[in-house]
Amino acid sequence: MAANVPAPGEEANHQAWKRMVPYLYDWFASHALPWPSLACRWGPVVEEGGARSRQRLYLTEQTDGSEPNRLVVVNVDVARPRTATADHLQGFTEHSKSLHVGRPLKTILHPGEVNRLRELPQHPHVVVTHTDSPLLFVWNLITQADRTGVKSTSAKQQSTADLVLEGHEADAEFALGASGAAPRVASGGKDTKVLVWDLEGHGTSLAAPASGGSGAAGVGTRLQPLQKLEGHSETVEDVCWRPGSTTEIASVGDDFSLLLWDLRKGGPPAQNVQRAHGKNDIHCVDWGPQQDHLLVTGAADGTVRVWDRRSTGSPAWAFTYHSHAVTGVEWSPHRKGVFASAGEDRLLCVWDLEAKTPVEADGPAATKRPRSATPHQLMFQHAGHRSPVVDFQWNPADSMALFSVSDEAGAGGGGTLQMYRISDLVYRPEDEVVAELEQWREYILTGQEAALARKPSAATLTAATTYPSGGGGGDADTDAAGTGAVGAA
Repeated sequence: MAANVPAPGEEANHQAWKRMVPYLYDWFASHALPWPSLACRWGPVVEEGGARSRQRLYLTEQTDGSEPNRLVVVNVDVARPRTATADHLQGFTEHSKSLHVGRPLKTILHPGEVNRLRELPQHPHVVVTHTDSPLLFVWNLITQADRTGVKSTSAKQQSTADLVLEGHEADAEFALGASGAAPRVASGGKDTKVLVWDLEGHGTSLAAPASGGSGAAGVGTRLQPLQKLEGHSETVEDVCWRPGSTTEIASVGDDFSLLLWDLRKGGPPAQNVQRAHGKNDIHCVDWGPQQDHLLVTGAADGTVRVWDRRSTGSPAWAFTYHSHAVTGVEWSPHRKGVFASAGEDRLLCVWDLEAKTPVEADGPAATKRPRSATPHQLMFQHAGHRSPVVDFQWNPADSMALFSVSDEAGAGGGGTLQMYRISDLVYRPEDEVVAELEQWREYILTGQEAALARKPSAATLTAATTYPSGGGGGDADTDAAGTGAVGAA
């Protein structure tokens, strides 16, 4: 990881970003974590409200050894679109806890730090974890005993996994994926292998009460892999499943290769893209949900490449924008051709492959504009973190909403969790945005509240007109910041 040392001008850049928050985001929350969190995931929505929805979030805590490493379940309150006021968006305190994040609902004491976390889509309360071990651990977050408040590091206090996945011959730290079509798990490790387990038939084990107390690697039920795939020559860094498939997997690694596997055929990989990023380790891969012929990869040199598996001789798109290693890539589950990439350069970038070039958008007149080094497919850039982004995820229940997490909140260490929804002013058609802003032209130019009294009648406006005045819907549970009830417990 890159050192968390502020570069010259970094503070000025961060403050400039902070001033733009009300214009870039429809909703934003920043939450200081007590310990670094290398892996987080969205859970299911548990409550729908008028001004917000309440949703599970799975957090991890990487401690310094004085306390046990943890997997923590919390509730978070996600504001509805166009209900957060500008004052609320801009008024967050970076090194404080957010009222949007509730107290722990359940804590699991994990055997070792959690490097990677994935939920089973068929059973969103069941998660699989990677640590610095050849073993994978499967946890039923409903039936596991709650260890909130326990600070002992004794092995006897560790939670016991509901299922232990065996088969790796060396540590498997990061590469982890769960099929969306069946309870199957794929994993890669330092043994250069990709292993696949089928959890079907273990529903009884996962639904049973946790056995409690003798350590996760102790007495938990153990499962051998369904298949072992051999094709990489160095550490496997990431794996993912083809959306909707139980048999097709992609993997990348430190041998510079992108491999595509078909479990039905067995044997060597179905496709092998060698030196997919030149002589650079490939850190991450994801398979397109709406266009399953497309895959995206990110590498140690900061490059991001999109591949069409029908023709892998060269990338369909190649982006050189991140200044440091790419730590993660993920396609949007809601919008075709949209994906995000995160990096050690502290940035999360959102890309739109469907974006038109300036010439396509505006005709020959666009050629008079100065040429920009920024790719026109770069839709959005989140610059709220002060240290490398170690994990992120699109919210599967909320279009254009994400979280991202970095591993340091300041001099005291810890981590920073940021949750946000990109403002639709960023990605809507330009003529629509201009028309909406024109309605508020006087207020934008003068900042005078009196201009709001001269706004067009409600009959001529869409729901978008609530944005400048921060209309929260007048709900009785609205907090002082102008959003729905917060502080989920």
